[in-house]
Amino acid sequence: MNDRNLAFIFARGGSKGLPKKNIKLLGDKPLIAWSIECALAVKSIHSVYVSTDCQEIAEVAIKYGAKIPFIRPKHLASDESPEWLSWKHALEFYQENNEGNLPNKIISIPTTAPLRSSGDIQNCIEEFEKGEVDAVITVTKSSRNPYFNMVKKNKDGYIELGIKSNSKIARRQDVPEM
Repeated sequence: MNDRNLAFIFARGGSKGLPKKNIKLLGDKPLIAWSIECALAVKSIHSVYVSTDCQEIAEVAIKYGAKIPFIRPKHLASDESPEWLSWKHALEFYQENNEGNLPNKIISIPTTAPLRSSGDIQNCIEEFEKGEVDAVITVTKSSRNPYFNMVKKNKDGYIELGIKSNSKIARRQDVPEM
């Protein structure tokens, strides 16, 4: 192991919900650029890598300062591919190309949270360094509680709440915080 902290951004090219989302402009720059620039601003991160299956994403990532040491295999970039397999692939590649060494920490930075700050990332690293946890994730309080705002159609064709509660909840103020 070495003393390097590496940020990895996993950005596949095959988004079906919003095609090419990682390189679509958000404000004045591509979505992925927000994550790259944020990670580069964290002093304790030594390098920022992008794992992608898409040459177009790779070119944008390089333009904004990320390293692209490989193009991710297609079988690790499908709708059914769990992201942890991409993490494993990236770490195996890193280890093979760094004399068997692994990074001290990997920081996975999703492209889909462009409003995070470098301070948010640094706080996660510091929390992890306390040694009391195996991983740190960030969360945000839901502005619209799913107990009242998520519904589904049941087998009879009627609409019902998507999340059922064991207690009778009649007011928004009484639902558990999400």
